[in-house]
Formats: sequence, structure tokens, C-alpha cells
Amino acid sequence: MGWDRSHQSLKDSGERCREPANRASGFAITTPRDPYDAAVNVKPRAMTRRILIIDDEDDIRQVAAMSLETIAGWDVILANSGKQGIERASKEQPDAILLDVMMPEMDGPTTLLKLKANGQTANIPVLLLTAKVQGPDQRRFAEMGVAAILFKPFDPLTLARQISAALGWREDG
Repeated sequence: MGWDRSHQSLKDSGERCREPANRASGFAITTPRDPYDAAVNVKPRAMTRRILIIDDEDDIRQVAAMSLETIAGWDVILANSGKQGIERASKEQPDAILLDVMMPEMDGPTTLLKLKANGQTANIPVLLLTAKVQGPDQRRFAEMGVAAILFKPFDPLTLARQISAALGWREDG
């Protein structure tokens, strides 16, 4: 029985088909009887999160973005001011916002109040990013509806984990 006929017989029987080894290379190809068999044990890719980072400091935005994109595989949207952040939040509808407290023109708390007052962005969780927060500030931010406060300098290797923990997101999406 030639290879084509034996190959077809194996396919018809539902067994795995093994193409003969190439004499020059010595490699053989084993194919599953059903193309879906190959993916049975593959873990599905986690849901991609979309995070808006609002910070006036280029370095902070870039390090945070690189961390969240590289380590967590999240999509990152950047804004360099409160005004730009509000516009991007309305348009992009991210899953969460990482917001700097100290920014010129419109600071983080003012930006937060405007986000909460906007029907399109009111339910997006906001995490504040700050270098210093005293006890009274923490209470004030909590009363404003902040999901969490993260501190600068942050560890880029654990930033996604901190955000996920604060928001109750599972690691696998």
C-alpha cells in the first residue's frame, strides 16, 4: 500500500497520521486527526486590559506604560494632562485610570472630580499615583471615590499586580 493510501486509511480511522521521514533531513511530521486536537491543552490568552495613564512627567508615563505593556500585556493609553486625560477617558473607555496627583493646570483631585461628574467616565476606577500622601489626604481621596492610592517611586515589575489587586482583577483576566 503506497503512502497516500495508508495516510488516507489512517485519517479515515481517526488515528494520528505520521508523514514519513524525509530521508535527507530525518524529520517526520505528526499531524493530529482533527486540527482542534492540537489546541486542546492550550491555555486561552487572558483578557487584555486597557489602562489610561495620566501624568505630566514623560519618564513616569513611559516607565509605567512599558511595565504594563511588557509584563501584563495590557493596552496603554497615555495623557500628559488632566484635560487630555478626561478627553481620552471619554473617547477610549479604559478599564481603569492611573492618575498622578501633582500636575500643573489641573491637578489629580480636580481631574478625578471631573471624571466622576462625567456620565461617560464616572464608573471607570481611578487609582491615584503620588509621591507623598498624608493621612488626611488619604481620607479625602477615599471620600472622592478613588479605587486605590499607589506610591511613587513604584516598582515597574509589580505595578500590574498592584493595580490588579487594588481592583480585584484576577491574574488571568
